[in-house]
Amino acid sequence: MASSFLCLLFISLSTADGFKMYVLSRCDFNSTELKDMKYIRSYYYNKIEVTRFDSDVRKFVGYTEYGVKKAETWNNDQAHMAAFRVEKERYCYTNIGIWYRNILSKSAKPYVKLHSTTPDYSHHPAMLVCSVYDFFPSKIKVSWLRDGQEVTSDVTSTEEMADGDWYYQTHSHLEYTPRSGEKISCKVEHASLEKPLITDWDPSSDSSMPESERNKLAIGASGLILGLILSLAGFIYYRRKAQGRILVPTN
Repeated sequence: MASSFLCLLFISLSTADGFKMYVLSRCDFNSTELKDMKYIRSYYYNKIEVTRFDSDVRKFVGYTEYGVKKAETWNNDQAHMAAFRVEKERYCYTNIGIWYRNILSKSAKPYVKLHSTTPDYSHHPAMLVCSVYDFFPSKIKVSWLRDGQEVTSDVTSTEEMADGDWYYQTHSHLEYTPRSGEKISCKVEHASLEKPLITDWDPSSDSSMPESERNKLAIGASGLILGLILSLAGFIYYRRKAQGRILVPTN
């Protein structure tokens, strides 16, 4: 997810009715090393972007009839263009290198919560949700393991979502048909982790398990307990019968 540094250069009222003309400069980047940094300068009139300079495109582009004319005029001005083509180095690298140096070098470890739910529309009866919270930077990989093998089908994930406090969260969903004795895990890989963080799914610890699944577990547990009780009662009865017998010697 892109990060940006924004600077509102000016706002002016061009008419008595309050139409606004303003210019916005920003530096967009996706990596902590700032390798993909680009400088963008946008010109707006009444909330509509009319012209833009993009350091990757290296020229102005117009989005309205007026903007196309302005872009053509500016692109033909060699001195004007020479100044804009060095703005990425002058404006972006200088400012962000100073202001964001400490922030970009930090990382925060994620924490994971697993829970189950019932999918609304699916050919599978169950769905697991792996929620990952409070991590930084935003780049992260979340995957699913089933008996140690990565699952590549019936998996959907959200984008990394900013919490507004430099931390991010994301959620991955696995639709599946439960199998007896299987092991399902959520695997998280992030720059803050020395090794992948693997969280195993424990059905017994999830209060949000679908009622049908809880009923199955309850019936299974009840059957196991009843079987143990009957076995114990049979053993006690056998021991008492054995102790009550009278042994008669035979020749």
